[in-house]
Amino acid sequence: MVMEGLGKSLRGVLDRISGSAAVDDNLIKDVCKELQRALLQADVNVQLVLRLTNTVRERALNEKPEAGKSSKQHVTRVIYEELVNLLKNGDPIALKPQTLLLVGLYGQGKTTTAGKLANYFIKKGFSVGLIGADVYRPAAYDQLKQLGDKIGAEVYGEPGQKDAVRIVRNGLERFSDKKIRIIDSSGRHALEDDLIREISDIAEAAKPQERILVLDSQVGQQAGPQAAAFNEAVGVTGVILTKMDGTAKGGGALSAVATTNARIVFLGTGEHIRDLEQFDADRFISRLLGMGDLAGLVEIAREEMEDAGDIEELARKMTSGKFTLNDMYVQMNAVRKMGALKKLVNLLPGMSKMEDKIDFDASQAKLDRYRVIMDSMTVAEKDEPSIIKGKRIERIAVGAGVETAEVRDLLRQYQNSRKMMSSVSKDRKMRKRMQKQFEGMDPETLKGLKNGEVDE
Repeated sequence: MVMEGLGKSLRGVLDRISGSAAVDDNLIKDVCKELQRALLQADVNVQLVLRLTNTVRERALNEKPEAGKSSKQHVTRVIYEELVNLLKNGDPIALKPQTLLLVGLYGQGKTTTAGKLANYFIKKGFSVGLIGADVYRPAAYDQLKQLGDKIGAEVYGEPGQKDAVRIVRNGLERFSDKKIRIIDSSGRHALEDDLIREISDIAEAAKPQERILVLDSQVGQQAGPQAAAFNEAVGVTGVILTKMDGTAKGGGALSAVATTNARIVFLGTGEHIRDLEQFDADRFISRLLGMGDLAGLVEIAREEMEDAGDIEELARKMTSGKFTLNDMYVQMNAVRKMGALKKLVNLLPGMSKMEDKIDFDASQAKLDRYRVIMDSMTVAEKDEPSIIKGKRIERIAVGAGVETAEVRDLLRQYQNSRKMMSSVSKDRKMRKRMQKQFEGMDPETLKGLKNGEVDE
């Protein structure tokens, strides 16, 4: 998971709230201290941390919970909202025909990101052309060509040509029939005058709808000044932060860029060509706090499965709080088909608590055992898991060929997921935030989430 350490710390804060006897001044004080510790360890700027925790303290103590909501639910929602506010800074890249220009310094992952971005749009159904306009790094074109061949994107370049603008013009003409055209520009060791001139000339020739700065998240809080400098020089419209999977400085980079009003559009989350995640503050924080990312799950399901109807139906049930072991069975099957459990587990509400219990190398075997256990249950038991006790647990264990402890472990996981989803479904404000995650889904699914499938 991206920023796994921060996620665990934040979920620990929420556990502290849910496990408390009452919400009072001492609890809020302790919670704010734990929040500060978690955010500072993630390299978030000290002043931002103090501002956020002061706001959390003020709202938690002085705002009244909504009707029917407990003080604990209120504090949890305040933390969620303030973390989202810290990072929220713009809309995602539109899914429409367009030209995108990638800019950045050497060593930031720009060429690899060009390939990932092309793969992202191909998965969305667009034809893509990649233009290699890095005229300084000898291996740049070859690297881009390898990436293009891997994902089925055509690549244009002119090895040996030193006029980047000419390459771009010719490439755009060559790819006039492509819906998406991505330009991989040259880098430098610093934001020098000749780099600014070259990027400006390319932008003038290409007239890109997006000028995207690619930044290595390992620079931490220095990502903010770099983003601001590039924005002032060439008018950056978006930022992609790379290597978000392997750095403790990801929080610093994210928060620093967000506060410069530079729009974060994607996160690079690994070395695989698919490891590019569209950034959405609501969904990102929801995952960090263990509340899941149902829209993200549906997106992956659509890309990897022939029929995502089951998973969309499951998503509707999750947001409505209606969730049985039958639904959990569908959930497990979907995860099994889509693979990469370590990445997918955080898309499911309540599942992040299993991170420390799961041996991800043996994840397939564990999913298979869970499925066998559920296959040993009756229809009534899967529809109403609360009846599974005593003799029923023993019978199910014998039928599945497992210990009774494994049956109980499955039931505990089901209760954790159900509790989390029930909490969200009863909190109208939080539920609406989660429903916003589904913008871009098909109209019928979105209609079901907003209307008939959700109890008011």
